[in-house]
Amino acid sequence: MNTEPTVQLPGQWSTVAPHVDWVFYFIYWMSVILFVGIIGTALYFVWKYQRKPGVQAEPTGHNLPLEVGWTVAPVIFLVLLFHWGFQGYVQMTVPPANAMEIRVRARKWSWDFEYPNGAHVVNELHAPVGRPVKLIISSEDVLHSFFVPAFRVKRDAVPGMYGTMWFQATTTGNTPFFCAEYCGAADTANQDGSWAGHFSMIGRVIIHPEAEWAPFLERINGPPQENGAVVTPARWGEILYRSSQCFTCHSVDGAPMTGPTWRGMFGHNVDLQDGTNVMV
Repeated sequence: MNTEPTVQLPGQWSTVAPHVDWVFYFIYWMSVILFVGIIGTALYFVWKYQRKPGVQAEPTGHNLPLEVGWTVAPVIFLVLLFHWGFQGYVQMTVPPANAMEIRVRARKWSWDFEYPNGAHVVNELHAPVGRPVKLIISSEDVLHSFFVPAFRVKRDAVPGMYGTMWFQATTTGNTPFFCAEYCGAADTANQDGSWAGHFSMIGRVIIHPEAEWAPFLERINGPPQENGAVVTPARWGEILYRSSQCFTCHSVDGAPMTGPTWRGMFGHNVDLQDGTNVMV
């Protein structure tokens, strides 16, 4: 297993990556060989059988062995490709029985990951190395797609249904993930001048050593720290406002956006659509 990227593919970070790469490179090199062979043969025939003065062209006729050969030969490769592809599909689709489950919720324009202890992290998927992890994926609005190139896994997040995918990381570190399904154009500019849209649904997968996994789960259940100290409630709220992408719909200065502004809302009663009234 090679964790270093190549010209064509990122490094292999999961147990299924070598199989995917083997099939990919088999198709790639067969395509190169066939392309060179077919084009080379065609150019040779163009040169050999070019029109000559005084020579009358004649039909080539029928060649049964040749036609049988170019019909049977591709079938062999198709059977091999189906076998390897189906084998890889089953391996990538059926998670081990002891896989740890993480809930993944996609929304415009962020990813929310919920861990077994109930803690949530936005736009960062954390997992231990060497342990199978099953992702239970859903969407809260439109069609999204969770794609981790280094793991060679991808799964659509479809509104109204659950999807699953799994991986087992083979090395520690962090690698990016993307939304591989166009899920909408850029939204209104945020207060700081930035924009959010399909292009901003990007994050990273962080793979921890096994010894650091339990302390990580304990740490994310509490308030974050900055400079070695626990942040104030106001600062914690500001961090959540940014990390949870609340700023894409709600302003804090009264500016109109998709959702109601948060300016002056704290501590006041608001009316809901069902007729009830609640304190913010």
